[in-house]
Amino acid sequence: MTSFGRDFVAPKTLGELFDTFEREAFRLETLDDYSKSGNVDAYRAFLAGEPQPADYNEAWVSELRSHTSKGKRVYRVHLLSRPLTPYLRFELGWGYQRNMTGGEEFFILDTTEKLSPVPWARDFWLFDNTAPAAMNYAEDGSFLGADMLPEERAGEFRAYRDTALAHAVTFPEWWAKYGE
Repeated sequence: MTSFGRDFVAPKTLGELFDTFEREAFRLETLDDYSKSGNVDAYRAFLAGEPQPADYNEAWVSELRSHTSKGKRVYRVHLLSRPLTPYLRFELGWGYQRNMTGGEEFFILDTTEKLSPVPWARDFWLFDNTAPAAMNYAEDGSFLGADMLPEERAGEFRAYRDTALAHAVTFPEWWAKYGE
């Protein structure tokens, strides 16, 4: 298989996709609670009203900087509705704010007063427009793994991405209006 003018072996894991993408990584987020999938201690601190640690999420921010400093784009759309769950207040207030310092871009598709225009109702990553990975979560928000989908399905995921972006607003714009 050829990708971007060089011989290419399809990655087998989500980690390999992050290590090998060349231009962009897009994420669609659809859940209201990922509290069992990330930094549980930070979420507990947020719920307790503690201040955000200065080094919160620093490993991810460093990885983001390593990509964005090379001209790569990392961006996502979060499909959500108000009122925000406690977890979304944490993710947007602590996570998105901090991750933007690493160059990640965020968009919000708010479905509070409208139906979702995106027919795909699961989280996914799409790397370089050619490598889709469907994310799997348990009902409690625990991450179960990712399904690396064949390149033949990339067009379907580009359409989901494009539809979500067409109906979303930038996170800073949304946060200025609805943030807490």
